[in-house]
Amino acid sequence: MPYLLMGSNKEAKERGDEQMSIAMMGNEIFKGRVISSGFKTGDMVVIGDWNDSPHGAFTNLMWAKPDGTRVLITPTEELGEFVSSLYSFEEIIVSPMEIKRTDKSIEINCNTGRVSMRWGRTLPIPFSRPRWFIANIEAPFARLFFGTKTHGITRNGLKEWYHVRGLSRMKSVELELEGRSSNQMTSMAPSACFGFSNPPRMPLSVRVDSHIAAAES
Repeated sequence: MPYLLMGSNKEAKERGDEQMSIAMMGNEIFKGRVISSGFKTGDMVVIGDWNDSPHGAFTNLMWAKPDGTRVLITPTEELGEFVSSLYSFEEIIVSPMEIKRTDKSIEINCNTGRVSMRWGRTLPIPFSRPRWFIANIEAPFARLFFGTKTHGITRNGLKEWYHVRGLSRMKSVELELEGRSSNQMTSMAPSACFGFSNPPRMPLSVRVDSHIAAAES
């Protein structure tokens, strides 16, 4: 059975803020993919699939229900506390997660249901950019073309930069959650905003490095 923490943002923040403020004083980098799509059912899903991070490799699923309730599905309570210290959720579900992935797909099976996404060829961005460039030069293009922000402040007061490494258009999606099922993708609505930035408007798989640092950095 999944372990459900209702209204747990405040509790997680109280338990985790001191620990996180110490752990996050330096620059931390999370490398992986952010994979997102809306569905015809009104559900919206963002998968963070991190293959290299200070917490090791992990995957979490951010889910906005049709009524706007934001849910985090995570494999451990510790990761739930960490992610919910950065982003906002009404519910946190701790559940075993079976992950099947290839270079161009991911499937997550958990006690709440199943989500699968498949994308096409990645358009790489092979050169690195400094954080000032990401925050100031890339920002207007990200807003114009994708409806996203490249830099902002997390809910516990840290700075975050999204260093995009590659973009892939979504090819197909499948969702089975709370008795709803769909294989029809849609654009993302503003109600899917979990943090300072909305997910991309169009269904995308984004290869990205997330840089997180103390606010004075």
